[in-house]
Amino acid sequence: MALLQTSITSKLMVFLVGMIFSISAIAADFNQIQRLADQGNADAQSDLGMMYIEGDGVDQDYAQALEWLKKAADQGNADAQHNLGVMYGVDGAYEDHAQALKWYQKAANQGKAESQFNLGMTYTYGVGVEQDHAQALKWYQKAANQGNAKAQFNLGMIYTYGMGVEQDHAIAKEWFGKSCDNGLQDGCVNYRILNQR
Repeated sequence: MALLQTSITSKLMVFLVGMIFSISAIAADFNQIQRLADQGNADAQSDLGMMYIEGDGVDQDYAQALEWLKKAADQGNADAQHNLGVMYGVDGAYEDHAQALKWYQKAANQGKAESQFNLGMTYTYGVGVEQDHAQALKWYQKAANQGNAKAQFNLGMIYTYGMGVEQDHAIAKEWFGKSCDNGLQDGCVNYRILNQR
C-alpha cells in the first residue's frame, strides 16, 4: 500500500508531462507531402505539421508546424487537432490552456484516445479548467475502453483512492491488470500489490 500512496501524484503527473504527439506515416517524401498539403489534403497537412515539429526532412519550425496543423485541424483531422492540443499544452511550444482544451475536446469527440486521456489529465489537475474528478473519470473511461494503458492505469489509481468515486480495490485491480496487459509496467506492479491483499 505504501508504494501506491507515494506514487499516486508522481505517477499521474508523469503521464501529464508525457503527453505525446500522435504521428501518422511521416516517412514519405517531403516534396510529395508538401504538394498534397498545398492542394488542401488534410492528412498531408497534418503530416507536414509533424515533419516541421520533428525536423523530419525539413528544418524544425514550430510556426510552420502550427500553421499546417491548424489547416488540417480546421478540416476535422483528429490527429492534427490532438497535436495542436499538445502544442498548446503544458509543455508545448505555445502554452495556451484554453486552446489546448479546445483542440483536445475536438479530437476526443472524434474518438481519439490520446486526446481523451489528455482531457482526463486536464480535469484531474485542473489545468486551465476547474478540477473535476467526474469529468476526468469520463474521459479516462473512454480512452481506457479503447485500450489506452495510461488511462487504464489512472482509472486504477482513481478507484484505489476513491478520487471522485467510491473506493473499490476490485475495480482498481481490474484496471491495473488491463494496463499491465497493454504493456504498462506500473500497472503490473500495482496489480501485484492489490493481488496480495
